[in-house]
Amino acid sequence: MNVLETERLQLRRLIVDDAPFILELLNDPAWLRFIGDRGVRTVDGAGKYILNGPVAMYEQLGFGLYLTERKSDRVPLGICGLIKRDGLADVDIGFAFLPQFRRGGYATEAAMATMEYGRRAFGLKRIVGITSPDNDSSIRLLEKIGLRYERLVQLPKADAESMLFAWDA
Repeated sequence: MNVLETERLQLRRLIVDDAPFILELLNDPAWLRFIGDRGVRTVDGAGKYILNGPVAMYEQLGFGLYLTERKSDRVPLGICGLIKRDGLADVDIGFAFLPQFRRGGYATEAAMATMEYGRRAFGLKRIVGITSPDNDSSIRLLEKIGLRYERLVQLPKADAESMLFAWDA
């Protein structure tokens, strides 16, 4: 189910058939370093991750992480969407892209559309983003889409503090 469309991208709900892509993304060295090891090592495990994470959030809240693919050839590039995390009072924008699709403006395009979608479809007046203090690319992206640094936060089950950025209407 398509949720958003931009000039170059489609963002749609993840389905179990996306498990091979999710397996690759969750085991990308940047994901492991900056987001964390989810322990997903098989296509079956990736399918369960999709069902227990994004699909459950769609059912519960109406939003979640979306597969981001190029419109021209339907190649999956990454994920981008809205998340309600334990330990954060506000809805969080999340994103991750495979290495070969970074630095092409795709993440910015997807994140800007996701921010607008959160405001328009869900009436969100505040959206936050978190990132590791050493993840310069994510920091730049959060600032580019209008979020500003507020403080360090410690999320449940996290080994280290994260930087919290926020946008307020």
